Amino acid sequence: MEDHTSKSIIGTESTELSEKTIILCITGSVAAVKFPDLARTLMRKGANIIPVMTGSAKKIIHPNLIEWATGNTCITKLTGQIEHVQHCGKHNRKADLLLIAPATSNTISKIACGIDDTTVTTFAATALGSKIPIMIVPAMHESMYTNPIIKKNIETLKKQGITFIEPDIKENKAHLKPTAYIAKAITGTFKKKDLKKKKILITAGPTIEYIDPIRIITNPGSGKTGIYLAEAAQARGAQATLIIANKDTENCDYKTIHVKTTQDMYNAIKSNLKDTDILIHTASVSDFTFDASKQKISTKNKTTLTLKPTIKILDKIKALKKDIFLVGFKAEYSVSKQTLVKRAEEKLKISGADMIVANDVSEEGCGFATDENKIIIINKNGKITETKKAPKKELADLLLDKITEKMPKNKNQNITTNRVGEDSRKDITKNQRGDIRHNTTN
Repeated sequence: MEDHTSKSIIGTESTELSEKTIILCITGSVAAVKFPDLARTLMRKGANIIPVMTGSAKKIIHPNLIEWATGNTCITKLTGQIEHVQHCGKHNRKADLLLIAPATSNTISKIACGIDDTTVTTFAATALGSKIPIMIVPAMHESMYTNPIIKKNIETLKKQGITFIEPDIKENKAHLKPTAYIAKAITGTFKKKDLKKKKILITAGPTIEYIDPIRIITNPGSGKTGIYLAEAAQARGAQATLIIANKDTENCDYKTIHVKTTQDMYNAIKSNLKDTDILIHTASVSDFTFDASKQKISTKNKTTLTLKPTIKILDKIKALKKDIFLVGFKAEYSVSKQTLVKRAEEKLKISGADMIVANDVSEEGCGFATDENKIIIINKNGKITETKKAPKKELADLLLDKITEKMPKNKNQNITTNRVGEDSRKDITKNQRGDIRHNTTN
């Protein structure tokens, strides 16, 4: 059904799952009603979704809705077309991932015992035999999920290489993980694991400085770039820690530390610097602070506030850990490209950083609180890479690519890639938006 109108959304958000075929299996959990949202989220990231459902699932959600959501006919029974072999057999056209969401205790146990008497269990058995990656997202009552037999079956399947996304336990129920969390786990599966065993510390968000107990100064930083970097680093095998100022995070699979002021951030960095291989300092740190009043300042009288420079965090890092790979960010407003590069190079020299990322936040659609940016990456040997405007999520991966290129390699270090991601992660600089690398100079 290549011309189905629902397929027009494929790749509209990103190309992270471009050219990937995902078999999305639905079983008889009430969480099946969340299928359309999950399917279409994955489609917007570029995936082609082949839906498969059990007879029990048909009693909860109609196959017509599944077809509308995906643009593909829902497989509800196996026919002479041998659909399970067509999509999961040992051939070059097989699917890239089998996802069971939601998965009931019944389906999990049957797969663990090698029973394939439903469409979903037969697809799973075939995928296992063809070594197609399988991801299972359970959803059921808590008492069923904590059943020791179910736990044993889950462990059995994990030993076979099947990935489980553990449910959220609320109100005595094992709830399906949020769609965003599942989608993040899936996109991460396809990323190369070139940062495996690396510890990466990332800062993000706008710090605040107190004027008095209830008043502050801050800046419009959103923390998006740092969050995307933490997500991408974790997905590429790193042990990522995000120190974020005054922004909420949710559905994180990496360590998160929340701070408020510039001094708080510096203290958190110092406390987490040991054994860290890479520090990426994206935070929008306040440049000025005050001698804050301990009482609320009255508006009845005129008040003069004296600004004092805050600590320059980036300039302190190399003194704390000489061998860390340090990446800083330099934001300017309404300056020429030449001036932007010059100031970034000066910052590179003063801080001793290995790389500086510069951008002009005055450019339309770029900078603070936007979903896109245009950056210039400068490393300490003078190489400059300028990008076109692109989504911050894609720029995060590009920056990690540049970092891995410059990171010292151990003699025996091998860059590993998930089998599911072999030859599959397209260079994000060559996607539907065109090459986001505008120019590279030495």
